Amino acid sequence: MKATLPTSVKIPKVLTIAGSDSGGGAGLQADLKVIGALGGYGMSVITAITAQNTLGVTRIQDVDLEVVEAQIDAVLGDIGADVVKIGMLASPEIVATVASSLRRHDIKHIVLDPVLRATSGASLGGGDTAQAMIEHLFPMATLVTPNLDEASLLLGREVSESNDFKLAAQELLDMGPQAVLIKGGHLDARYTQLVDFLMWRTLEDGLEVVQSKEFKHDRVRTENTHGTGCTLATAIATYLADGHDLSHAVAKAISYVQAGLEAGKFLSIGEGPGPLWHMFEFYPTALSKEVGEG
Repeated sequence: MKATLPTSVKIPKVLTIAGSDSGGGAGLQADLKVIGALGGYGMSVITAITAQNTLGVTRIQDVDLEVVEAQIDAVLGDIGADVVKIGMLASPEIVATVASSLRRHDIKHIVLDPVLRATSGASLGGGDTAQAMIEHLFPMATLVTPNLDEASLLLGREVSESNDFKLAAQELLDMGPQAVLIKGGHLDARYTQLVDFLMWRTLEDGLEVVQSKEFKHDRVRTENTHGTGCTLATAIATYLADGHDLSHAVAKAISYVQAGLEAGKFLSIGEGPGPLWHMFEFYPTALSKEVGEG
């Protein structure tokens, strides 16, 4: 008797264009973990290879422009993507190549995480790369997600307090993206409650209206924060690909990161700051194991 084949199932498809993190806590390795954990199908384009671990970045090797372009063409020419998430682009030339390739494939939804500096302080881009992002990618972006250091570099002035967020978001929005999320994870340690600030454009009765929303959440006291920026941006991209509106996708992504930080508090991975725990919904956390052993 002939078996009946199942009907096709559509799941969210997310392409991450980012650098590789050999330590597995950030970059496209983290992105692919997030996409899978949230029920999406993840694909990748490697823009740079980094030698790094929990102690820092020791070497960066950019991928040839032709290879970056070929990866994008291979994935989007066959599989396609509901949302593209962009992370580390280490040079203005890579920025321009990625932008032209995505325009050629008529990509509509892009989440841009302007990764310009590692938590360790290592440069992953710089001022010229920031300007190239503003010129080539901001006008294409559905959402841009800078942290405070990145917002400061993009604007050419310091953004360090939560009362700076609204003006900073407006100035970044004026550079062309549809929405901006200022991430407050780098606020001074005296803040026990963190604030992320979202500003976006929308149409009401044919007129463009700018809306904004604050997302307040408690600071998770942990050293294991490596990859939080990549994780948040990719979670937003995956929720958008799954059909959530922007504000809801941001709220769900923040909750996902908070839960991952809580679950990863007691992880011991490497000698430096480790990653959050992306797979907390599927596997026991280090905390639950420790409690069980006690």
